[in-house]
Amino acid sequence: MLMPKAKVAIVGATGFTGSELLRFLPSHPNIEIIAVTSESYKGQLTSDVHPFLSAHIDFPLVSANKIPGLKPDIVFLALPHGVSMDYVEKWHKEPFKIIDLSGDFRLDKASTYEEWYKKSHHFVEGFKDSAYGLPELHRERISRSNLIANPGCYPTVSILSLLPLLAHNNFDQASDIIIDAKSGVTGAGAKAKELNHYSNVNENFRAYGIKTHRHSIEIQQQLSEVADRTLSIQFTPHLLPVDRGILATCYIKNPKKITDVKLKSMYSEFYNNEPFVRLREQIPAIKDVRGTNFCDIHVTSDDRTGNIIAVGVIDNLIKGAAGQAIQNMNLVLGLEETAGLQHVALRP
Repeated sequence: MLMPKAKVAIVGATGFTGSELLRFLPSHPNIEIIAVTSESYKGQLTSDVHPFLSAHIDFPLVSANKIPGLKPDIVFLALPHGVSMDYVEKWHKEPFKIIDLSGDFRLDKASTYEEWYKKSHHFVEGFKDSAYGLPELHRERISRSNLIANPGCYPTVSILSLLPLLAHNNFDQASDIIIDAKSGVTGAGAKAKELNHYSNVNENFRAYGIKTHRHSIEIQQQLSEVADRTLSIQFTPHLLPVDRGILATCYIKNPKKITDVKLKSMYSEFYNNEPFVRLREQIPAIKDVRGTNFCDIHVTSDDRTGNIIAVGVIDNLIKGAAGQAIQNMNLVLGLEETAGLQHVALRP
């Protein structure tokens, strides 16, 4: 007997993550989209806002206030930081599960959020109820939670690149972790700003957020939990003149002189049953994962410098946002984790 499809609503349809959810979800075999919202464009169609979705999905955009009455099973919040918390506070007693793609509940507490996001947080209760939505790290907690805080794009690739090393507790020098990461311009969001202005991106390459980027603390908190001690992470992001994709090069001291053979064994064992982590013999590139929910990782040791170098790549809009949110939805609904996410990379 066919199981009824889960009812899904998307709150916030105009940004990059909202449009990626609209691109992926219609082909998911186990769900039905029942509502797509936009306060700015309500009354229009999704194809009016995103013409590339024409003949694929064409929902009338409604106000988010209609969502509870439609009785969804899952609600995706594809909203800016500082806005999602309003809806989580308003809906936290509703029976549906919420997957929040903003950073409002990714950190450990409100004071940490306020320090790094420079915004006040008015729904403190949400922190104790939320699960950090990195399936490779918190699968069981995600599956039983009502609020999933979808990870940031930089943290996703950085944490996955380093996770097996910290989990094996081979390192004493916490200060020796350096993450040098590069992202396409879609990581800055759809709203125009100086950082992603064409003239500042085209034929250019720049670092930004040095010492202060909010993803620094997100990476640090998750890896510290894995290592069972407080780590200090030096994270520096850079903006690439490409549409999408992140490449992170991570460096950590190798005091136990772990060989390449042992590193490969550690990573293979750790990620043996992970459907979206691929270990690569070659150094991966962002085009290897573009349009997919994969994270590709290459790890090696450098005897000359005494460092381990891990290189990870993801599509920031998919494994770094909408795809990971769908992966989390599958866990919450008890579905096959890969459902709706079996895509081959767009290459060239």
